[in-house]
Amino acid sequence: MAIKFQYNKTSLGDLGKQLKMRQKALPTIKSKESALRSEVKKAKDSAADYRRRLDALKAEYDYMAALWGEFDDGLVRIADVELATQKIAGVRTPVLQDVKFEEKPYDLFSAPVWFADGVEILKKLARLALEFEVYDRKMELLDYARRKTTQKVNLYEKVQIPGYEDAIRKIKRFMEDEENLSKSAQKIVKTKQQQAGEGATL
Repeated sequence: MAIKFQYNKTSLGDLGKQLKMRQKALPTIKSKESALRSEVKKAKDSAADYRRRLDALKAEYDYMAALWGEFDDGLVRIADVELATQKIAGVRTPVLQDVKFEEKPYDLFSAPVWFADGVEILKKLARLALEFEVYDRKMELLDYARRKTTQKVNLYEKVQIPGYEDAIRKIKRFMEDEENLSKSAQKIVKTKQQQAGEGATL
């Protein structure tokens, strides 16, 4: 990214302000990136943990696979999922508050004995699956914010700050050269005037 500037004091002042602003913001952005990196790892670990628990719970009830065929899947359904939001390092992320289930009454005498357990198993599976989804989404949101923040850190560190420093150096050199030329020109004029004055007195 080429930084546009002019060889004058106004431009030098503007560039100085831009540079200071970025140098001041950089530590904050870096700490945000670090916090996001840590939160992404936590969310990833939590999602993986819920995935393991879900798989373990499914495996635990695999032996009932034959029985599930006779289970009335209309007995239980998710009626509502309550989500809240939580800000983590400035990023709004979802939090699962509650899962409300709707159970259809069934005849305890004619239905198989294990139906009550089946309903509880389905509730557990549904809740774990939702927890996994929420943490997976949280991880995606945080990771996206972390990538954006990393890009900003790199932009400031590797492009803009060195660019502004370079531009400021060029302006200062130009102004010093201009000042030196002006002084040299003044000396030459003064020397010529002195010589002309000496020549007039002779």
